[in-house]
Amino acid sequence: PLGYLQVIQESVWIKPVCLSAEVLEQADYLYSCADTEKLYQLLLQFKDSDDAEFLWRLARASRDLSLLPNIEAGRKKQLTFEAFEYAKKALEKDEQCFAAHKWYAVCLSDIGDYEGVKVKIGNSYIIREHLERAIELNPKDATSLHILGYWCFAFAELPWYQRKVAAVIFSSPPVSTYEEALEFFLKAEEVDPNFYSKNLLMLGKTYLAMKDEQKALLWLTKAKEYPAHTLEDKEVHKEVVELLKKLA
Repeated sequence: PLGYLQVIQESVWIKPVCLSAEVLEQADYLYSCADTEKLYQLLLQFKDSDDAEFLWRLARASRDLSLLPNIEAGRKKQLTFEAFEYAKKALEKDEQCFAAHKWYAVCLSDIGDYEGVKVKIGNSYIIREHLERAIELNPKDATSLHILGYWCFAFAELPWYQRKVAAVIFSSPPVSTYEEALEFFLKAEEVDPNFYSKNLLMLGKTYLAMKDEQKALLWLTKAKEYPAHTLEDKEVHKEVVELLKKLA
């Protein structure tokens, strides 16, 4: 009987661990293939999971699905809010998970698009905090560094009238500089060279904003040569070609 009990315990405890590892492996494979719909359907089965590793991946998959060009507006909004809920749950389940902090920040930024300028600017403080925490937990994650660079760039180039609105609403609205943005984009590149076409593009745009055309040209050329695998890569390529025309 004791041996029998041991077998039961093994089948109960070992299997879910293997299963979850297998599913995560499958999920990461589908993500690498940009098979968004299939990935979303796979992870959706685990939406009630207590495992942050499933939940942040589901947040990311929901968000990726919302960004597909053929998604209609109502569905896009639904997926955007859904993604935020999954990211929030991932963070509740594991405060030490860097990816949960990262995707919480990203998804919180996305829902701001539906909630107006005041909420968006108010949320931006929280977004930055979570990105900094993600980097603290994993300094080698190039994506978190890139997103924080993007955050800095967005506030560095905030038009004066929006800055004015922000100053009325908040006693000290979020501010940043192109120099600060540049620091994060370069750090991301240092951690994982050539990892993302948009980081190369943003380096080019930041140097342009800083009036350093020579360095801008260097990074924009790298971005142009980047192999366009995803839809986003293709969009980046288009923007790069336009910017290079202006520099010519």
